[in-house]
Amino acid sequence: MTREFEGKTEQEAIAKAIEELHIEREDFDVEIIEPQKKGLFKKGNVKIRIHFDDDAVELGINDEDESVLETQELGEPFDSDLEDKLLTFVATMLDKMGYQGTVSISFRQGRKIGLNIESDNSNIIIGRKGKNLDAIQLLTNVYSGQINPDVKVVVDSENYRLRHEEQLIRNAFKMAEQVRRSGRSRLLDPMNPYERRLVHTALNDFGGVTTKSEGEGLYKQIRILQER
Repeated sequence: MTREFEGKTEQEAIAKAIEELHIEREDFDVEIIEPQKKGLFKKGNVKIRIHFDDDAVELGINDEDESVLETQELGEPFDSDLEDKLLTFVATMLDKMGYQGTVSISFRQGRKIGLNIESDNSNIIIGRKGKNLDAIQLLTNVYSGQINPDVKVVVDSENYRLRHEEQLIRNAFKMAEQVRRSGRSRLLDPMNPYERRLVHTALNDFGGVTTKSEGEGLYKQIRILQER
């Protein structure tokens, strides 16, 4: 996908893109459409076009959404008709995939709804590194967005997302401790933008180390380095 932004400088235009789309600088490429004009009497904004993968902006959860590690509660439904449609949509999707399962509301928080899938085929539904579950969540959010674009849906099964986030953060702390002791940087496994944000945030207050994303495409790696 592409979007265009303007600013007094290239840096200001890039900052606007990051703020509006809630993505990391590493997740998009910049094309200068109108460069900064030089000279005393020459005025005009810099215009840039950014190129990014749609999944970098929306994986069904954006960077403003709380981690599933946060306490979730089953509050009162704010749109029962939408919830019924979401439950039916996911149940129908499972049926089309050839798997039996029960779909229920697991939590409601603000404008975010959690759906839980119970099935004898949970391992297949979750998929390797949760990729099948991510695909189901993405499709569900596309469907939900056509009804109410303000609602975000989190789809889970067997508490996979909670267990996965806990494992990501435990591993990040373990690697960070090794970096702090040895002084040698460590490279983590490839992660999607949401997972990278979790790790960057978790290590923000871990003294003695810093982090940066490396690689191209949606799935990048985080390098943990000793803080200089």
